[in-house]
Amino acid sequence: MTDSRIEVNHMKNKLFRALKNGAAVLLAASVLLAGCARSDGAAGTAGTASAASGTSGSSESSSAEVSGQPEAGTESTSSQESTASGSSAASSAPSSGAEKESAYLVEAADAPDVAGMECEGKMKLDYAECFDIYYYEGGYALIDVHESASYLLVPEGAEVPDGLEDDIKVLQQPLDKIYLAATSAMALFRALDSMDQVRMTGTNASGWYIEEAVEAINSGKMLFAGKYSEPDYELLVNENCNLAIESTMILHSPKVQEMIEDLDIPVFIDKSSYETHPLGRTEWVKLYGAMMDKEDEAVQFFEGQAEVISELKDFPNTEKKVAFFYVSTDGSIVVRRTTDYIPRMIDIAGGRYAFQDLTGAEATSSSVSLSMEEFYATAADADYLVYNATIDNPISTMEELTAKDQLFEDFKAVKEGNVWCVGKYMYQATDIVGQLITDFHLMLTGGDPGEMTFLTKVD
Repeated sequence: MTDSRIEVNHMKNKLFRALKNGAAVLLAASVLLAGCARSDGAAGTAGTASAASGTSGSSESSSAEVSGQPEAGTESTSSQESTASGSSAASSAPSSGAEKESAYLVEAADAPDVAGMECEGKMKLDYAECFDIYYYEGGYALIDVHESASYLLVPEGAEVPDGLEDDIKVLQQPLDKIYLAATSAMALFRALDSMDQVRMTGTNASGWYIEEAVEAINSGKMLFAGKYSEPDYELLVNENCNLAIESTMILHSPKVQEMIEDLDIPVFIDKSSYETHPLGRTEWVKLYGAMMDKEDEAVQFFEGQAEVISELKDFPNTEKKVAFFYVSTDGSIVVRRTTDYIPRMIDIAGGRYAFQDLTGAEATSSSVSLSMEEFYATAADADYLVYNATIDNPISTMEELTAKDQLFEDFKAVKEGNVWCVGKYMYQATDIVGQLITDFHLMLTGGDPGEMTFLTKVD
């Protein structure tokens, strides 16, 4: 950040403090009203997102950062209104919600009542639908992960407020000895320059595709504390773990979660994979920004990604049919639901996802298992097959694919040599998944494979 931008931010912070103390009341009112007016029209709905992207409005798929809508995310916070990602958001005293950047703090008519504290606004979200962040007086913040749990962020040095509901989990800042079992969140911590807050992970060095994570483990700055289903409880205690961030896989191991919480370690469940819009997963950087007290950095990073992806929204549709899948160990074919972020990415890239009717409002997973016969009935005439190696091992030859099931030999894409594989790195690359849209577009239009980040051609 330049000296001039730093000075601008210093001046703005002084102004907010002056306003909070009662100076310039009329100006304060005008600023707040302007912020509320801007936020009211900025809420990112599935309808506006679909219209902006030019894709079918079936749903805002949970892609990680792809949708290119020029929604409020690109119009609300200018580079002058955000601090640089490398700067520190910490201060000697907790800042109140009134002191947050007006560009990303909006009116919160739906704010939950938290121990009688006054809510001063909530984080403006453009794409994410699975959480909200409410800011209260005294620097407290409530993270509401929908249909999951609520977490109260208590500023460093502050006390847990009296009268707090029993179902609200307390996260005492600073959160600097984190056990991160949700691999998709690591890239967001990297984006916030907060990887040093992650002391332990549920993935060893060989399982990471983020270079900084590998280096941290190899140097001892980060420790492998066992996978999510078998954590090293003794290590968690000895390292004074103050937060365990888990993926939804922990829901299959409720006893593990109970054991961690019995050690007085709060468990936060990351549900970013449930987002129904390409940029939804990436917008979780704002949630982790709140945890790390780095909202400015989070907003700035997210808007940079939104701007990049906005350049991808005008891809003309090729009407080419794409099937995205992998073969499970039991021989079933696992595909993504129509409302998932991967199908949305394919649409934005200019293709048509093969499975248009795999919705299911009752669904608790983004994936669906099909028999080979069911998969064949829909995908046999697909123009492209894309093998998802984020779960299974990558394939590099047609022989490796047909060895999984000989029926693949009858698929149009196999006969025409249009089979591709997405590497294991994709799911961990929450910060740059928009690049996968570009890869899909290059695939659909005969582009140079050498320019692709995630996709490789299967020979």
